[in-house]
Amino acid sequence: MADRETRPPTVWSRPGRGARGPAPERSRPQITAAALALADEEGLAAVSMRALAQRLGTGPASLYRYVGSRGELLDLMADAVAGELDLSTPSGDWLDDLVGLALQSKAAHVRHPWLADLNDRRGEVLGPHAIDYLDHALGILAPAPGTAGQKLEAIGLLGGLATLFARREALAEGPGDPPARAVRLAAVAAEGRHPHLLAALAEAGGPPPADRDALFVRLVRRVLPAMLAP
Repeated sequence: MADRETRPPTVWSRPGRGARGPAPERSRPQITAAALALADEEGLAAVSMRALAQRLGTGPASLYRYVGSRGELLDLMADAVAGELDLSTPSGDWLDDLVGLALQSKAAHVRHPWLADLNDRRGEVLGPHAIDYLDHALGILAPAPGTAGQKLEAIGLLGGLATLFARREALAEGPGDPPARAVRLAAVAAEGRHPHLLAALAEAGGPPPADRDALFVRLVRRVLPAMLAP
């Protein structure tokens, strides 16, 4: 109880704007949407209260009536992305449903590459959409085997895999895409100094599949049942 009382308040625990000042010109959702657009276009480092104020055609001081700090703005941004996920009623097949949720999470990371930089913060501050996501994922896992701790670990692993594969997709968009890298790697292995790598490449059957989701889905389907095994 003492820890809960001393924990600093979050941006969601306060009114949508300060009581003082002129009539409201903005709202937190509008400010958050502008910050998301700025981060998507220029990266997370470009998001500052001053840059955001310029984008909105106002002064930085006016934004502080809605958001107390850049840290709170980042919390709002992370939670807004969590709100993009479809948390429809599960079908009852927990593995299929969780794979679908994982694919949505990966797609969100692809749309917002800066999101990976906020992963550490999201573990400390959970907004309402993030809590909805966590509760929804636990609801999907209700019929699955495993303890509550195992299920929370599995959900955390899904987030890490989504981040990892989204980063791989971002790297694959430029020169040196996965098939090209695989060819170069095979050429190095074929020189004879790396027989184990050469054998693995030969057995794997060439470069990765064109469907970027295929490996992700296959990995999730293999890892989750193993993590939740009694």
